[in-house]
Amino acid sequence: MLVGRGFPGMKWLRLNWFVAALPLAVMLAWLVPEAGATGGWLRAEITTKVGVAVIFLFQGLTLAADALKAGARQWRLHVLVQGFTFLGFPLLGILLDQLLGFWASADLRLGFLFLCVLPSTVSSAVVMTAAAGGNTAGAIFNAVASSLIGVFLTPLWIAWLIRSTGESIPLGPVVLEIGLLLLAPFFIGQVLRRWARAWADAHRRRLANTSSGIILFIVFAAFCNSVQSRIWSQHGSSLVVGAVLGTILIFVLAMVLVGLLIKAGRLNEGDRIAAIFCAPQKTLASGVPMAKVIFGTHPGLGVILLPVMLYHPVQLLVHGVMASRLARRSERRNDPVPIPVR
Repeated sequence: MLVGRGFPGMKWLRLNWFVAALPLAVMLAWLVPEAGATGGWLRAEITTKVGVAVIFLFQGLTLAADALKAGARQWRLHVLVQGFTFLGFPLLGILLDQLLGFWASADLRLGFLFLCVLPSTVSSAVVMTAAAGGNTAGAIFNAVASSLIGVFLTPLWIAWLIRSTGESIPLGPVVLEIGLLLLAPFFIGQVLRRWARAWADAHRRRLANTSSGIILFIVFAAFCNSVQSRIWSQHGSSLVVGAVLGTILIFVLAMVLVGLLIKAGRLNEGDRIAAIFCAPQKTLASGVPMAKVIFGTHPGLGVILLPVMLYHPVQLLVHGVMASRLARRSERRNDPVPIPVR
């Protein structure tokens, strides 16, 4: 009897509903592109901006700043993670773009570069570090620091990269929108946390799920614009295949480079685990709203977002397996030695 046990895979679906819903949001954009496109009845050009502000308000409301103090002293770990996130990873993206970028469309090339300059994740990096028995305090510090630094460095990297191709984005309006839609809501959330800490901590899961739902709407709106602009019909299936192969290549190279840096940095076991889960990861939760702010109503936004949308499930899958194996290894190492019976 299977009554009460649920269908196979339901537990995974409950835990990973956001990843499963991403392709559904894209499919929905193909079915009703006029709804989420600029000027459509959902008024996505306005509602997505409100959604971005809400996401960062929730981030500020749920961020326990006190937790950063415990992990602030491991400077070698911080230098490795932040240095790779905002210098090593972007340089890797630039090198690959110079070597292999000729086969990709302009929007997809920009998408790969955008992926490489994004900050790290917060929740998944910390959860996997904790599950694997790593330095959780150090992971919390680096994940939060990466998110805050990325608000400033990611737009600057993108502005410089676009300018190097002979094009440009108006940096003034981008900085203004970052202040209004990202920084201001975040700090308002931090102020409100002083009085709403207990409520925010008790409803952390609901706030996270609401943010995920907003991200799905932003993805839907971005692909609505891409469909209406006929970008996908111009490139066909080769665009998706190229995005998949390029994303896997970037992830593999990032993991290899982080592994080499960990060996060179002579980190202890806990810091090594934190670094392997923090440095190669890229945030979809902050990446989608940041892309909306930086690129606005760019018709190719759906293509630009494609690499980070593909990178997200890849890193979750690979790092999830790694965390499980490291946890089992830690358990075996900590098991008491059995006393022989004579």
